[in-house]
Amino acid sequence: MSQQVIAFHYKLTDVQGQTLDQSEANDPLAFMTGSGQIIAGLEKVLVTLQIGDKRRVEVEAADAYGEHSPENIMTIDRSQLPEGEVKVGDTFHGPNGEPVTVTAVAAENVTLDGNHPLAGQKLIFDIEIANTRAATKDEIAHGHAHGADGHHHH
Repeated sequence: MSQQVIAFHYKLTDVQGQTLDQSEANDPLAFMTGSGQIIAGLEKVLVTLQIGDKRRVEVEAADAYGEHSPENIMTIDRSQLPEGEVKVGDTFHGPNGEPVTVTAVAAENVTLDGNHPLAGQKLIFDIEIANTRAATKDEIAHGHAHGADGHHHH
């Protein structure tokens, strides 16, 4: 099957019903299938839907941002971070460029968590398909969607 661009509106909530994210009112999120732009558990359902379809999709942690992994938590010497105040919730780039979040600050050490903030959580998406179309040659070459209509300037 050729790659598709799917544009959809969504509201993401956690299992307690708290809204975590949502698409803009008139601006659906567009992605190219097979590009890794969205979580696998959601893409698996989106590719089966047609324009106008509405669906509630529950995605287990393993098919979303993975399970929370203790191996992704590290304590480093405070001197390894930039000068200035460091507080819980700050985000830095880890050794491989991945985002890490400060979870604890002590006089000499800082604890960093490299897990995605939504790791270990079941996610619930209420979605509506706004548009589907074949991906353009440019999109396939670039590895991502160029918007719902295929026009995008780099």
